[in-house]
Amino acid sequence: MKEMQCLRCGEAMQFLVKESIQLGKTGWLLGDIPNLLAGALEVDIFVCPSCHKLEFYAASGEDATDGDVPTKVCPACGTVHDFDYPRCPKCKFEY
Repeated sequence: MKEMQCLRCGEAMQFLVKESIQLGKTGWLLGDIPNLLAGALEVDIFVCPSCHKLEFYAASGEDATDGDVPTKVCPACGTVHDFDYPRCPKCKFEY
């Protein structure tokens, strides 16, 4: 994994955890349904041992295990993507 430097103090940051952050928001009318359909973003979280600042980066995929997230194939363009996407990220086909 690439070594990260703290943007605040320049100290070498330590890898903390790989985490999925829920996208979307809770609505007044439909409640949590839009939140559940929005999917999640996988990030690597680093912490600075000196100033305790947290940094979030797009997940590198180095520690990911295959098969964690179910996938599906877009019938329009054939792109393989996360199962919980409401539309294809490449051609925008809506399911």
